[in-house]
Amino acid sequence: MSKERKNKLITKEIMNQAVLDSFIKLNPKYMIKNPVMFIVEIGFVISLFLTLFPNIFGDKGVGLRTYNLIVSVILFITVLFANFAEAVAEGRGKAQAESLKKTRKDTSAKLLDRNGNFRVVSANELKKGDIVLVETGDLIPNDGEVIEGIASVDESAITGESAPVVKESGGDFASVTGGTKVVSDWLKIEITVTPGQSFLDKMIALVEGASRQKTPNEIALNTVLVSLTLIFLIVIVTLYPIAVYSGVTIRISTLIALLVCLIPTTIGGLLSAIGIAGMDRVTRFNVIAMSGKAVEACGDVNTMILDKTGTITYGNRLAAEFIKAKGADQKELINYAVICSLKDDTPEGKSIVDLGEKLGSVVNIEEYKDLEFVEFTAQTRMSGVNLKDGRKIRKGAQDAIKKFVLNAGGKIPEDLDESLTRVSKEGGTPLVVCVDNKIYGVIYLKDTVKPGMVERFERLREIGIKTIMCTGDNPLTAATIAKEAGVDDFVAECKPEDKIEVIRKEQEEGKLVAMTGDGTNDAPALAKADVGLAMNSGTTAAKEAANMVDLDSDPTKILEVVEIGKQLLITRGALTTFSIANDVAKYFAIIPAIFTVAIPQMQAINIMRLSTPSSAILSALIFNAIIIPLLIPIAMKGVKYKPMKSEMLLLRNMLVFGLGGIVVPFVGIKAIDLIITPILQVLSLG
Repeated sequence: MSKERKNKLITKEIMNQAVLDSFIKLNPKYMIKNPVMFIVEIGFVISLFLTLFPNIFGDKGVGLRTYNLIVSVILFITVLFANFAEAVAEGRGKAQAESLKKTRKDTSAKLLDRNGNFRVVSANELKKGDIVLVETGDLIPNDGEVIEGIASVDESAITGESAPVVKESGGDFASVTGGTKVVSDWLKIEITVTPGQSFLDKMIALVEGASRQKTPNEIALNTVLVSLTLIFLIVIVTLYPIAVYSGVTIRISTLIALLVCLIPTTIGGLLSAIGIAGMDRVTRFNVIAMSGKAVEACGDVNTMILDKTGTITYGNRLAAEFIKAKGADQKELINYAVICSLKDDTPEGKSIVDLGEKLGSVVNIEEYKDLEFVEFTAQTRMSGVNLKDGRKIRKGAQDAIKKFVLNAGGKIPEDLDESLTRVSKEGGTPLVVCVDNKIYGVIYLKDTVKPGMVERFERLREIGIKTIMCTGDNPLTAATIAKEAGVDDFVAECKPEDKIEVIRKEQEEGKLVAMTGDGTNDAPALAKADVGLAMNSGTTAAKEAANMVDLDSDPTKILEVVEIGKQLLITRGALTTFSIANDVAKYFAIIPAIFTVAIPQMQAINIMRLSTPSSAILSALIFNAIIIPLLIPIAMKGVKYKPMKSEMLLLRNMLVFGLGGIVVPFVGIKAIDLIITPILQVLSLG
C-alpha cells in the first residue's frame, strides 16, 4: 500500500462499499446500538406510515400526504448519512486489513530438529518453541526471537518502509514478525506464538475494527446523548396535549421533525465514526493501538517517562576512548576491555572490540571463545568473563565495579573519580574495567542528544505534560543529558523496578502516565503505565505488555501519539459542542412555525423570517440531515491540534464550534428556506 494511497481520505472502493453498508446498517438490530439515530429511524417509520395513512390520527390539511412523504424522505436520508459516516471510517480500516491479509500467506517453514537438520512443513503446523531456519528470499513463517545468525529483513509489508532492517541474536532487537522477508544471509528463529495469534493476525483484527470496544469517554458521552434524547422525547410527548389545550393543531410528522431537530443527531451520527477514525489515524501513523481506550488515554496523559538511550539520545553508545587509571598499563586496559566484550552482543560491546582492534589490541579471539561469559543484569549492572586461571574480568557502572573491587580487597585509584567526572560532564557514559581487585581504567561511551528534542519537550510543557528521563547512567551524566535535552526531571542509575516506582508515584497523584520501551526488562513498567508504547523491533515480552506498538520502532513517536490522542478528545468535544449549539437555531426555526398561527406573539422569535411554517420545519430538517456528511471530513481528519493550555483550548473550541454551531445553522436554514419555498408553493404546501 503506497503512502499516497494510505493518506487518501476516501477511495472509490471505500465510497462504494460505504454506500452499500449505509443500507445494510438500517437493520434495527444494528441501529439500536446507536440510540439517538435509532429514534430517528423510528420517526422515519412512523412518518412513512402516516404517508400511507395520513388521516389515521385525525391530521388534516392540504397536501398532508405529500408533506408526510417529504418528512419521511428527509429522515431516511438523515439515518443513511449517519450510517455512511460510520461506514467510511470502518472502510478505511478494512482497506488496511485487506492489504495486510495479502501478506499473510500459507508459507512453508524449515523446521529444525535437535541435530540441526530441517524438514519443510506448513507454517500452520508450527508450535510455540519450535526452531526454524530462514534464508535469503524466505518469508518468516511466524513471530519469533532470533537465537542465532544475522540478516537483513524486509518489513515493508508491516511498516510500509522499503529499507530493510538488521536482525540479530542478543540484545533487545531480536524480535521478528511473521510475514516479513529475509533479503540477505540467514537466521535461526524460535517461534514465540501459536498459529492465528501472531502480531499480524492481531493487527488485522484491530484495524478491521470488527471487535472495537467503545472507550470510557465515548460511553459516557453516549449516556449524555441518550439522556438528552429522552428529555426531548418527554418534552415532545407532553407538547401535543398542551398544543391541543391551547387550540393549536400540530401534525404528528411535525412533532417528529421537531424531536429529530432537537435531539443531538449530528454528534449521534458522527460519534462512532470519530472513535474509529481516531484509531485509524494512529494506525496510519504506523502505530498499532491494542484498544481505543489506549488512544483515548493518550489525550489525557499528564506525565511521560522516556528512556534516555535511543529515545532522547541516538542510542548508539560507541566506545570513543580508553582512559587508564593511575598505576595501570594502557595496553592491558585495552586488552582486558576487549576480552570481556568478546561475547557481548550489544552495540556497546561490539564497539569496544572494534576500537580495541583499531588501537592495536592483540587478543586472540579463538583463545577466549570457550570462556564463561557473565551477562549484564539490571541488578549487578556489570558484565564480563571468568578466565580459566580463575581471574575475573568485569566492566560496568562505577558504583558496581567499586563495590566488586573493594569486596575483593582492592583499592580505588586516586584519579578514577576525575576520569569519571570528565566523561560524565561531556554527556558520555563511563564503564569501569577491573580484573579481580584491580581497576585498570574507564571506557568512554559516547552518545548524542537527538536534534529537536528541546523543542519537543517545550511543546509538551506548553500542554501541561511533565517529562521524566530514566537512565542507568550515573547522576552526573544523567543531569548533563537532562539539561541538554530539556526534560523536567530525571532518574539516574535507574533499574526496572525504579521505573515502576516512578509510574506508581505519579499515578497515586491522580496522573495518567505514558512510557516507551523495547526490552524484556521494560515489560513490567509498560504494563503498569496507562499508555505503554513498545517498539516493533523490541522483544515479544515488551510488545505483549504494552497497549500500543510502534511499527517504525521510533521511541520519540510517543510525543506525536499523545498529540493524536488529544486530537481525538478535542474532535469529539468540538463536534459535540457544535451539535448541541445547532439546536438553538433549530429552536428559533421550528417553534415559531408551530405556534405562530394560534399565538401571533410567537412571530417575535421568528428572527430568521422564514417564509411559511412548512418551509421552516422542512428547512430545519434538511439542514439537520446534510450537516452530518459535511462534517465527515472533520471527523475523519480530526480538529487541528495546537499545543496550548487546556483553558485556552476550551475557549478556542467554544468560540469556533460553539459560536459556529449557532451561526452556521441560522445561515444554512435561511438559505434552504429560500431554495425550497418556491418548490413548496408548487406542491401547495406553502
